[in-house]
Amino acid sequence: MRQVVLDTETTGIDPKDGHRIIEIGCVEMVNRKLTGNTYHQYVNPFREVEEEAVAVHGITNEFLKDKPSFKEIAPAFIDFIRGAELIIHNAPFDIGFMDHEFAINKSSVSKTSEICSVIDTLVMAREMRPGQKNNLDALCKVYGVDNAHRTYHGALLDSEILAEVYLWMTGGQTAMNWATESDNTDPAAKNAPRKVNLTGSLKVVKASADELSNHEAYLDKIEKKSSQALWRT
Repeated sequence: MRQVVLDTETTGIDPKDGHRIIEIGCVEMVNRKLTGNTYHQYVNPFREVEEEAVAVHGITNEFLKDKPSFKEIAPAFIDFIRGAELIIHNAPFDIGFMDHEFAINKSSVSKTSEICSVIDTLVMAREMRPGQKNNLDALCKVYGVDNAHRTYHGALLDSEILAEVYLWMTGGQTAMNWATESDNTDPAAKNAPRKVNLTGSLKVVKASADELSNHEAYLDKIEKKSSQALWRT
């Protein structure tokens, strides 16, 4: 199963107002494992990027001046996503912009649906966590995905983060399980016990008096709401 986690950055909110794609980022997964194959491209929109958009992704008009047009990059982009199941957070936004670009550039593909199926992780998250915040930053906190390096939104970075979030959402396998590490591995050898060589002694860090006191206070709260806390049995 080939999946492509995809994100775009744009000049503004709505393609109907003439806004365009300025960055595309994709990471490939096969059988729920990152392959290391990516697609990343900045695109010259031939229009101004709104200030509100620059505040989100940090991509300026000056930076985009020497970048290729969407028409130039379309063939390689289409080849990368063709036949894949796209994983996108808030898919209607990105698909709307992609279909708009395909149409105005008279690409070989008129709609994304012609060559790809789509999973919307925002819809998934809302079904799993109704009434909760389900943007990418919120999901990173829920699933313990490190996004500390995410100062601005960036298409490739957000795709890499979303890949890990998606794997946690759909079964807990993390994005660090690379396809190239296991495809040719003997299953018996892979699952066999492995010897860990240790030198010296392990450092033992004991809880402080304050930490022990806080722990006991927390157990008291648990016992007020339920029966005896497991840690005290």
